[in-house]
Amino acid sequence: MARLKITQIKSKISEKQNQRDTLRSLGLHRIRNVVIREDNAQNRGYVKTVAHLVKVEEID
Repeated sequence: MARLKITQIKSKISEKQNQRDTLRSLGLHRIRNVVIREDNAQNRGYVKTVAHLVKVEEID
């Protein structure tokens, strides 16, 4: 199954509370932090919410 490599590239300061909560749910805490998550609908929704703060790569 495919996986997503999600890297935080911008700060969560001055972002809305739901976007900060989404970053925390993804496991991202600081800039250049990287997490590997399964590629499913829930994680795609998280990424869509904070697309301007993260960089996403698909990996196998």
